[in-house]
Amino acid sequence: MEQGFIRVAAATPRILVADPAHNREQMEALCREAAARQAKVLVFPELCLTGYTCGDLFLQDSLLEAAKEALALLAEHTKDLDLLVFAGLPWMRDGKLYNVTAAMKDGLILGLVPKTAIPNYSEFYEARHFTPGNREPVMVPVRTAGGILDYVPMGTDILFECVNMEGLTVAAEVCEDLWIPAPPSTRHALAGAALIVNSSASDETTGKDVYRKELLANQSARLVCGYIYADAGEGESTTDLVFAGHNLIYENGALLKGAKRFTTGLICADLDLERLRNERRRMSTFGPVENQGYRRVAFSLKKAPLSLERFVDPAPFVPKDQAQRERRCEEILSIQAMGLKKRLAHTGCKNAVVGISGGLDSTLALLVTARAFDLLGEDRQKITAVTMPCFGTTDRTYENACQLTRVLGARLREVDIKEAVSLHFRDIGHDPADHSVTYENSQARERTQVLMDIANENGGLVIGTGDMSELALGWATYNGDHMSMYGVNASVPKTLVRHLVRYCADTCGDKRLSGILLDILDTPVSPELLPPQDGKISQKTEDIVGPYELHDFFLYYILRFGFRPAKIFRLAKQAFSGAYDEETILKWLKTFYRRFFSQQFKRSCLPDGPKVGSVAVSPRGDLRMPSDACARIWLDEVSALEGDRS
Repeated sequence: MEQGFIRVAAATPRILVADPAHNREQMEALCREAAARQAKVLVFPELCLTGYTCGDLFLQDSLLEAAKEALALLAEHTKDLDLLVFAGLPWMRDGKLYNVTAAMKDGLILGLVPKTAIPNYSEFYEARHFTPGNREPVMVPVRTAGGILDYVPMGTDILFECVNMEGLTVAAEVCEDLWIPAPPSTRHALAGAALIVNSSASDETTGKDVYRKELLANQSARLVCGYIYADAGEGESTTDLVFAGHNLIYENGALLKGAKRFTTGLICADLDLERLRNERRRMSTFGPVENQGYRRVAFSLKKAPLSLERFVDPAPFVPKDQAQRERRCEEILSIQAMGLKKRLAHTGCKNAVVGISGGLDSTLALLVTARAFDLLGEDRQKITAVTMPCFGTTDRTYENACQLTRVLGARLREVDIKEAVSLHFRDIGHDPADHSVTYENSQARERTQVLMDIANENGGLVIGTGDMSELALGWATYNGDHMSMYGVNASVPKTLVRHLVRYCADTCGDKRLSGILLDILDTPVSPELLPPQDGKISQKTEDIVGPYELHDFFLYYILRFGFRPAKIFRLAKQAFSGAYDEETILKWLKTFYRRFFSQQFKRSCLPDGPKVGSVAVSPRGDLRMPSDACARIWLDEVSALEGDRS
């Protein structure tokens, strides 16, 4: 329960049909296991205390009374477990039978949530026994294990609110309620519920598991919520049906944990409530909150450190699955090319100019430009790839730039800028032996001037090559490589640039092109603005600004979710365990914040470029940030983290 993380669980006990005492004992054991694993919310299946498949036994008073007694004892068992538990059972009220899930905590029954959608088709005949539940909560009598009479709310519109953990508001629906056109969970989420629980008994038929997962993924994404789905399993009657215990835990469309079907037991996952809250805050179309008629039931949880079991992806911009990664790469390349195609068509430009260095970014820009020209049906010879060797250019990058241009069928043009830059040094009185920022930026600005003028000669557009990671760090020369007429890479992070180029190498079908791309991928990332040493690159970007895999990780969580430095540090430790120590992570986290705030002025005047993912830095779209914002509170928090370690 730190920084919005909470462990939740779904459990399927091995039950006996119509034996509430046995089923309660099984559930109590799973409650103890969940508490031992630091779970704070546990969900059991629909009608779990009796079994879903009791049929006309639901009309027997003996079974209904035994279920009530079992519920009271199960609630009593939660007294010392610090666990909010939901469990299903049949419940009589005013002469009608309802299918409910009961919420329990600290030895008390907190409320009863009835099922509203009662299926009566195919293999389901619940309407034979059960009445659809009421929305507006009414107070109903319950008895504790000690026989004390109490009154609790019964209705669908109940929010269970944790008073000492912001964002933990829980609501429930039962099985079929999720499968109808307007599930109660939609209403619950708009009323403020961040976690939806579902006690379910969904029988297993061929292909149903896929549909079930798609349904849960979609609903949790639409509602920007956590969703715990507990399914009936072994022990249910197999007279006509088989239940698989297909328990699932989702967060905003992503599956955190899924049980192996046809098994019983417990699954746990760590939900990030802060992430959900921040996502809802970002989405202006989510809400407004509508909670009229809802009853709020308070509960509390003990705060304790939580060692995360949650997987934290060290490369959040890059899909882990190869097939998905290839699909993503093709999609991004198409978005980039279509964006450029439209710009070329609109301006009437038949030519494009790309500064080609032999590095990853300019390689990707040239590949995208070639795609755009193919889409337009234009000759690639109308693409002018300009190589501009200067003081830091190495033979390897120069040769790769030239070969890449030729293989792609573009027109190669070489403009050696050493003399022009040297004359500029003389004009401004700069000592060429002084390899300061002036030495470096003069080369970048001269290259940009050359590109712009060649574009003017040809009536073409200068295609930008800089990527989003460089823009976030301000690793670009203002009015130098920072500027272009259309920036195709502007929202592509550095970690993804590498995969896009690799994808092109793997799928181009040209061995010569593939070989060039693979060698470019093997070349260290460098602006090549300082003289080489022994013919090799002497200036490696990541030695100066830090590893791009760390910076892209920071960028994702800062812009996508607005997390604080302490939480980002915690996530980074989890993601990069064994790769970077805490001192290194903190060092580059501080560097990121310092550069991110100080370099906004460069992002405030970016050229147009297509957005390809959920994170972007365009001043017209995703990042409206003042150029003179102060970074003090963020840097102070990083410094405090450094102090905590010493």
